[in-house]
Amino acid sequence: MFHPLCPSSVMPVRVGDKWAGMVIRCLQDGPRRFGELRVPLKAVTPKVLSETLRAMERDGLITRTPYDENPPRVEYALTSLGRTLIPLLDAARAWSETHLPSLLAARQTAAADAAAAAADQD
Repeated sequence: MFHPLCPSSVMPVRVGDKWAGMVIRCLQDGPRRFGELRVPLKAVTPKVLSETLRAMERDGLITRTPYDENPPRVEYALTSLGRTLIPLLDAARAWSETHLPSLLAARQTAAADAAAAAADQD
């Protein structure tokens, strides 16, 4: 796994980033324009969304299709490679639905332990 020639070194790490999975979800039902992506992804800045889209296009996960119209129009769509990530997102969602309460409880316990340790040092 950590060998320099291991193919994992070229994995699209952005699949696990904050926005790529959400972009995939937004595009799973068909192409969308940049402004249409901004509606459900209102927390992402235009700059970060642009960077995410460019990286996903570079990795072959989405296509960018410009139309020669006035005003100009650009649509983004999942490629067949990008669509292969949907089952992975579905699996991650199912895992989260099952295990999120345990994960949140563990975080709460860790935070309480850290607070108690900090109080003991004072």
